[in-house]
Amino acid sequence: MTSPAENQTQVSLAQSSPTVGTFRERDGALEWSGRQETVRVEPWGPDAVRVRARLGGPVLKALPGALLDDAPPTASTVEIDGGRGRLTVGALTVVVDAEGLIRFTRTDDGEELLAEERAHFWWPGSRLYTAVGNGHHRLEQRFAAYDDEKLYGLGQHQHGRLDQKGLVIDLVQRNAEVGIPVLTSSRGYTLLWNNPAIGRVELAHNGTRWVADSARQIDYWITAGDPAGAQRRYSAVTGRTPMLPEWAAGFWQCKLRYRTQDELLAVAREYKRRGLPIDAIVCDFFHWTHLGEWKFDPKEWPDPAAMVRELDELGIKLVVSVWPSVSPLSENHPVMEQRGYFIGTQYGPMAHADWPDKEVASTVQVAFYDATNPEAREFVWSRVKKNYLEPYGITAFWLDACEPELKPGFPENLRYWAGPGLEVGNLYPAENSRTFYEGLRESGEDEVITLNRSAWAGSQRYGAALWSGDIGTDFATLRRQIAAGLNTALSGIPWWNTDIGGFHGGDPDDPAYREVMIRWFQFGALSPLMRLHGFRDPGMPLGPEMTGGPNEVWSYGEEAYRILTSYLRLRDRLKPYVLRVMREAHEEGLPVMRPLFLEFPGDRAAWSVDDAYLFGRDLLVAPVLTAGATQRTAHLPAGARWTDAWTGRTYEGGAAVTVDAPLERIPLFLRDGAALPIAE
Repeated sequence: MTSPAENQTQVSLAQSSPTVGTFRERDGALEWSGRQETVRVEPWGPDAVRVRARLGGPVLKALPGALLDDAPPTASTVEIDGGRGRLTVGALTVVVDAEGLIRFTRTDDGEELLAEERAHFWWPGSRLYTAVGNGHHRLEQRFAAYDDEKLYGLGQHQHGRLDQKGLVIDLVQRNAEVGIPVLTSSRGYTLLWNNPAIGRVELAHNGTRWVADSARQIDYWITAGDPAGAQRRYSAVTGRTPMLPEWAAGFWQCKLRYRTQDELLAVAREYKRRGLPIDAIVCDFFHWTHLGEWKFDPKEWPDPAAMVRELDELGIKLVVSVWPSVSPLSENHPVMEQRGYFIGTQYGPMAHADWPDKEVASTVQVAFYDATNPEAREFVWSRVKKNYLEPYGITAFWLDACEPELKPGFPENLRYWAGPGLEVGNLYPAENSRTFYEGLRESGEDEVITLNRSAWAGSQRYGAALWSGDIGTDFATLRRQIAAGLNTALSGIPWWNTDIGGFHGGDPDDPAYREVMIRWFQFGALSPLMRLHGFRDPGMPLGPEMTGGPNEVWSYGEEAYRILTSYLRLRDRLKPYVLRVMREAHEEGLPVMRPLFLEFPGDRAAWSVDDAYLFGRDLLVAPVLTAGATQRTAHLPAGARWTDAWTGRTYEGGAAVTVDAPLERIPLFLRDGAALPIAE
């Protein structure tokens, strides 16, 4: 660390040239000021720094973001010499030149990991602030592009690409499109854009550009190292997931939707009568009196206490759907509106979507509670606690439509407690899961899991599981889920799943769809969470009376039943391994579903595999993703010896192998002699 006297001398030298900004060391951080801009680079965990930049004054320290309040204590050094500043934190060195341009390099060899790049030699520079009023700016942060770079993460998207180089990704929350602004690079760094503003990231071949449509300052975190180490450090500064409850590692049964208590119990009893493993069953939407009353409708659910008691005796956990939207017919609407608990609007009424409700022939205009408001969170939890937890002991919740599901989707019209919609809109799903996490913990519950349709950076610390939204029901959609799940894993969300079989449609009597269901079910059994769901044919119009076709394992014919139940039993046998991998996520921040390069970064081919993955350390999963296929070619990473879990044949890593994949078999490979109970 430079001494104050040395620092003062270096500042004076920097000020001697009118074209050079001012450097200073402040509280262990490196600061540069020039052209009315302040840039602060400070240690933020091992091998990592946080960079904040603001026009018009010192950086702000209390804005919404994903990073925990306190940085892990980290040794670092600051040097200021000859119009250049340098901060070193372990494996990462940050160099700031006289004009304020930043380069990130490896400490050991000086190799460039990432560097800011000007848009033009005159104007604009690498950081652009375009005023939009009231101290907010449209922010642009530019970095150089590298021809050999591969980029992963950014949440969950349905474009089907694992490597997202060359894409433009909107930073916004939508059904099945989840914006989590963290990137892992093949060049050896991971970067979090620590800003919940609506915007985009452009991963072009002539540069990378992060954009926030309206915010007060640039804020990002970056670490150097291989992907596994980066995941450990990223999860340490954004919060690690709790330990998964044991029941959640098993099989979840649901459909759209069980309309009554009798329907739901009949399915649960039938699973047990057949001797099939089942750990959870879901009570989906429209079980309520009115949307936003958060309680059972006694006409359809006359005795929830008896239902929960019987499910407990059967060893089945009840999961209940809770939406963040409130109908004007709800008993809670007047008081929430009066107290300011709804998301506000800049123009127009305080209504955000049209939605069906009971006792009305048409849709009504519903509002969403403001999950960024602590008092609103407390109010919603008080209703959930009163109507589900206290009388029935229900502790597991499905948080649907938590993007929130706006109609139309104009975040710029929203006004949150935490700030304008454009500045904080992506934060909502994380704050919604926080409502339930904090409520359950304050109620004495140690095990917390919620099933969410959207997420943001840091959602994992609130026990949020993510599913891939309302997707299609064909092989092409199934294939896209592999990349979606792997990029989600690299975005810090270890608890992830899909609707097995997809959501929109699927005829249980159609042989072609039965094949999709079988292959998807196999994939689901080897996913972090295993959950059967969907709106099967024949469907019904959206409304309180709706339900989908049958969606239980016996709904797809005798051949499918034999295969599906074999994978139910496989999942049940693997539960100890699943829980072991979940503990790694909890304690180390490593994902459950892992791209091959996470474990084998030295295998160049592994960085391009987008149709297979590691389930924990020891099991390589190669789902069958095309109709009629009876063989599967899979890359086995170099650096390990692999055993076909079905045949016992062994292979040296570093090559692709082709194995038989009849309809009843998903190719699985065990690493270095690992012993897992795959075969019955």
